Amino acid sequence: MIKKWSFYAGLTVITVFLSSGFKPFNLETSPWFLINEDEGAHYLFPSEEQNEYTKLNIPFTGNFFIGFKEAIGYRESESKYKKVNSLGYMGKYQFGIETLKSVGIYNRSAFLNSPELQEKAFLALLAKNKWELKREIEKYEGTILNGIFVTESGILAAAHLGGAGSVKKYFKNKGKRNFRDAYGSSIKSYMKMFGGYDTSCIIADNNAKAKNI
Repeated sequence: MIKKWSFYAGLTVITVFLSSGFKPFNLETSPWFLINEDEGAHYLFPSEEQNEYTKLNIPFTGNFFIGFKEAIGYRESESKYKKVNSLGYMGKYQFGIETLKSVGIYNRSAFLNSPELQEKAFLALLAKNKWELKREIEKYEGTILNGIFVTESGILAAAHLGGAGSVKKYFKNKGKRNFRDAYGSSIKSYMKMFGGYDTSCIIADNNAKAKNI
């Protein structure tokens, strides 16, 4: 009996000893990431310091289409879906009543209360304007007109501001007839400000409707 007890006691001691050999008694770890500066790898984020994130301009959208639409949304309304300006233009992209009708939307309240519907309306309008201005895009894209490098995204942004008809007149007059809205924004400024984005994902469609997007 004593031998059996001694056996188990010895086994317990050995187990504790071996286990302690694999556990550091003073484990110091850096939260988030373990960084070895000597290896040339350094990670700044994630960080536990909240104020380190306030200086970041994220997400990075570059010249992708999402960057285009978010830039226009911010310019038009600071990306506020429920904003109505002093002239009655509505939503994130500041649609007028007649423009909404052109993409198949007739309920003002439903439009203002649906971010999804507003995004679809924007895509539908881009498709309509791209179809309406396909000749101008083919002719002037990649050229310099009145000091502005012309791109498809710039043309579509200008059409969003002043309508496809105003953009056509702008090109017809070699950039000398420059439409401005009630707040002073011009076709020329929009063409410059929103030029260089990738809008190839937009398919020209004169019959585009928000419900079909």
